[in-house]
Amino acid sequence: MILAVDMGNTQTALGLFDGDELVRSWRMPTDGTFTKDEINVRLQGYFRMYGLDLTCVDAIVFAGVVPQLTREWTGVAEQLDAELIVVGRDTADVTPVRAQNPAEVGADRIANAVAAATFYGSPSIVVDFGTATNIDVVDADGYYIGGAIAPGIRISMDALIARAARLASVPLEAPAHAIGRNTVEAVQNGMVTGTAAMAEGLVARIRAELEAPDARVIATGGLAGIVAESTDVFDVIDGQLTLRGINEIYRRIQRRAQ
Repeated sequence: MILAVDMGNTQTALGLFDGDELVRSWRMPTDGTFTKDEINVRLQGYFRMYGLDLTCVDAIVFAGVVPQLTREWTGVAEQLDAELIVVGRDTADVTPVRAQNPAEVGADRIANAVAAATFYGSPSIVVDFGTATNIDVVDADGYYIGGAIAPGIRISMDALIARAARLASVPLEAPAHAIGRNTVEAVQNGMVTGTAAMAEGLVARIRAELEAPDARVIATGGLAGIVAESTDVFDVIDGQLTLRGINEIYRRIQRRAQ
C-alpha cells in the first residue's frame, strides 16, 4: 500500500491507497515544528483507529509546500523502511508540465492536473479551495500549463476580521440571496458568493483562451462544497482529487519501471 501525503500550508491530507482504491483518509494540522517522531506517533494513532498496521505502507508519496517538513517526512519514511517519492523532484518523467518555469509549480497543482486529465479528461480546469484558491489548467494534450492563485476564503476572512472584529462570528455558509439582508449575509456574499463569482469569471476567460468552451471544471479542497452552493460552474466536486492525483503519479512511476 502507499500513503499519499498532500501537505498544504494549514492542513495535511493523508490517503492510504491499495492500488486505485482509497482505503482510508485523514487530516492533520500542518505544523512546521513537527519532528519525524511526532509525525510517526500521529500516523500510528490514525492507523490504529481503524485496525490498520503502519508497516503495511510500502511507499510514501509526498506533495508538500513546507520545505522543513519534507525533511521530517523523509525521516518518517526511513523509520518505516518505506520508499519516499517527492512529487516534482522525483516525478518529472511522468508529470507533463508546460509551464514557463516547471520547477516553480506547486506539487499539489501537479497532482491536481494529473488527476483531472486521468479521471475527467482534457482540457480541464481545477479550482482548489484551500489556504489559497488555486486554479490549475490542463490543455488538450493533458499538460499542466498554468492558472491563477488568489487568497483563500479563510485568509480573506481573517484579514477582514483583523480590521473589523465584530465580524468574527460570521459562519462560512452560502447565503440565500445575492443581496445580503443583514451584516452576516453581506459578509457571506462577499466571501462565498464573491469567491464563486471569481471562479466563474476566471473559468470563462480560461475556456476562451483554450478555445474549449466545454472544458470540464472540477472543484476540490475543503471549502469546495460550500462555494458550489453558490454557482453551477463546476461539473464535478471531488474532495479527494489531489490525493488521487498523487496516487496516480505513483502508479505511473510503477508502470514505467516495469
